[in-house]
Amino acid sequence: MKRASRRSARSGAALSRGPAPARVPASGRRDERAARVSPPAGPRDLLALARSVVRTEAAAIAALEGKLGDEFLAAVGILAACRGKVIVSGVGKSGLIAHKLAATLTSTGTPAVFLHPADALHGDAGLFSAGDVALFVSKSGESDEMLALLPYLERHGIPLVSVVATPGSALARKSKAALVTGPAREACPMDLTPTTSITLAQVMGDCLAVALLEARGFKADDFRFLHPGGVIGRAAARRVEERMHAAAELPRVKESAPLREVMLEIMNKRLGLTTVVDGSGALAGVVTDGDFKRILVRHSDPWSLTAADVMTRGPSTIAKDALVAAAVRVMEERPAGPITALVVVDDRNRPIGVLHLHDCLRG
Repeated sequence: MKRASRRSARSGAALSRGPAPARVPASGRRDERAARVSPPAGPRDLLALARSVVRTEAAAIAALEGKLGDEFLAAVGILAACRGKVIVSGVGKSGLIAHKLAATLTSTGTPAVFLHPADALHGDAGLFSAGDVALFVSKSGESDEMLALLPYLERHGIPLVSVVATPGSALARKSKAALVTGPAREACPMDLTPTTSITLAQVMGDCLAVALLEARGFKADDFRFLHPGGVIGRAAARRVEERMHAAAELPRVKESAPLREVMLEIMNKRLGLTTVVDGSGALAGVVTDGDFKRILVRHSDPWSLTAADVMTRGPSTIAKDALVAAAVRVMEERPAGPITALVVVDDRNRPIGVLHLHDCLRG
């Protein structure tokens, strides 16, 4: 009975005290102590932090201006000389910037595509082909996935341009042109989360895209040629040499050619004009079908005339590696009035092709 009384007393005491508190893990106690030591930041603290992020990243962008020099010009030269496509790659947050950069380049006349390095290592490296350029974006410049692609690029002779935050990194050393954006302090208080470095990578990518569109003569009006689904949009980023009429299709007569020969050349080649060359083969002028009609009206005996007598000197020309979009703009913005065909010349001013507006409209 005494034992029963004692058990009852203990039970009554427990009931009077209420249920025992749950066991708190050691980590929970540490979290509680941390909360007491470091209370959550208030609204004013958060505003101050956000403003410091703006100041940190703005200062880093301002400092980036001083890092643009010969290496940047070399990178632009490599990308501008690309006869294929620019393959942009990166992992993590740098991969997101790379994806955006590929879209920006494509919309400004530089055909580009994003390729994830992990996909490239599992079969998609076949996307690379002769004439392409690789553009890699990385913070550390030491990502295993990126470095694993370097032997492949070297074997196929594909030049590499890199945007990296870390000076002297492996990726920078292997690049034909390395655009180093750092070192720079990240905007997060721990200096760990990629913030400033990612902003700098995006700004450097924008610098490349804007410099390239300027180098290629790409203007605001050209964007209308690149709207999704547009017929011209599929052709505007191509090179003139891909669409021009060359070799046997090129209309050409000598300055001494009689008017009848000029007329037959225009009719046979069906491009609305013929080029006229001098003794060295250089472009001396052009005769268009419109010119021919005016000659017939103005001259009582036109058949005694030669190509040199009736040609238009100093015709509009373009280089074979210019963009189709740029060629269309030259045709439309000609000071004397729009035209429908351009003579394509080499570096010695010899005609090597004719680009007609209809060629620019082909998808």
